[in-house]
Amino acid sequence: MSTTKAGPGADSGTAAPDTPPPSPPPPSARGRVRSRTTGAAALLLTPFFVLFVLVMVVPIGYAVWLSLFSEKQSGLGFGGTETVFSGLGNYTAALGDPAFREGFVVLLGYCALYIPLMIGGALALALLLDSALARARRFFQLALFLPHAVPGIIAALIWVYLYTPQLSPVVEAMEAGGIGFDFFAPSGALPSVVNIALWEWLGYNMVIFYAALQAVDRSVLEAATVDGAGAWRTAFSIKVPLIRASVVMVALFTVIGSLQLFTEPLILNKGTGSAVTSTWTPNMYAYTAAFERNDYGLAAAASVLLALTAALLSFVVTKLSGGRKQKKAVARAAKGVTA
Repeated sequence: MSTTKAGPGADSGTAAPDTPPPSPPPPSARGRVRSRTTGAAALLLTPFFVLFVLVMVVPIGYAVWLSLFSEKQSGLGFGGTETVFSGLGNYTAALGDPAFREGFVVLLGYCALYIPLMIGGALALALLLDSALARARRFFQLALFLPHAVPGIIAALIWVYLYTPQLSPVVEAMEAGGIGFDFFAPSGALPSVVNIALWEWLGYNMVIFYAALQAVDRSVLEAATVDGAGAWRTAFSIKVPLIRASVVMVALFTVIGSLQLFTEPLILNKGTGSAVTSTWTPNMYAYTAAFERNDYGLAAAASVLLALTAALLSFVVTKLSGGRKQKKAVARAAKGVTA
C-alpha cells in the first residue's frame, strides 16, 4: 500500500508541516537597537537633568558653599567687611540661637495640628464625594478646589482681614454669639495659620484622593456590598486600603510643605500686631538673617539645616510607608469584609 504526500491541492484537514521558528537577530543588530533606544532615552531625559542641575543641584551647592563663610568687620568697623572662612561656625551659631530652635518647636506644633486635619479632612471629603449618596459631585469638586487657585499671599491677606476686629464680619458674628477669640494672640496665632493652610490645600488633596477612589475596581466594592458590608465598612476596610499609595504620597508632600511654612506667618507678622515674630519658623529665621541682618552665611546654614530635616523626615515617612506592600493591603481589605 502506497502513501502519497500532501500537495497544494490536498484536503485541508491534512496536517501541514511544522514551520521552523524565526532565527534570533544577530548580536550586531541587537546592539544597534539597544544603542538607538539608549540614545532616544538620553535625548528625552537631557532637558530634565539640565533643569534639575540648574534649579536644584546648583542652588543647593551654592547654599552649602555660602554657609561656610561669614562677613567680618575689620578694626572698629570703619574698614569695611571681609569674607572669611568660618567652617561650621554658621551651623553652630544657628543651632545655638534659641530663636532658631523655637522655630522647630513651632513647626512641631503646626505639624501635629495641621497634618491630621489636612489628611483626615481631605480623605473624608473624597469618600463623601465617592459615596452613592453624593449629588452634584462636579460642583463640589470645583467649589472645594477653587481656594487652591488663589495665590498664597492673597489668601493670607484675605484671612488677615477676616481675623481683624472692627473689620471682619466673622469676628463680629462670633462676638455677637458670645464667642471671643483673638486670632493674633499667642494662643491663637498657630490655629490662625493652620486655618489658612487648610483653606488653601484641603481641596487640592481632596481631588487627589477622589481621583484615586475613581480608579478602584467597582467589582470589589460590589462584592463587599453583596457580603453585607455597609457604607462605613466599605469606606474604611476597602477603599482606604486600596488608595494607600495616594495617602502616603499626600502625607509625604504635606510633611515637606509643613517644613516650608513661610508665606502665611510672614503676612500675619507684617503690621497686624500678631504674636507671630520675624523668626517664628526656620524659614522666617533664614529670611530675616539674609534680608534684614545681611548675614547670608547664617541664612544659608539655617536653610541647609532645614533641608536636611526635610530629607530626614521624608526618608522616615517613606520607610514607614514602604514596609507593607499594596497587595497585602488588598488582602487585608478582602479579609476584613469576608470576616
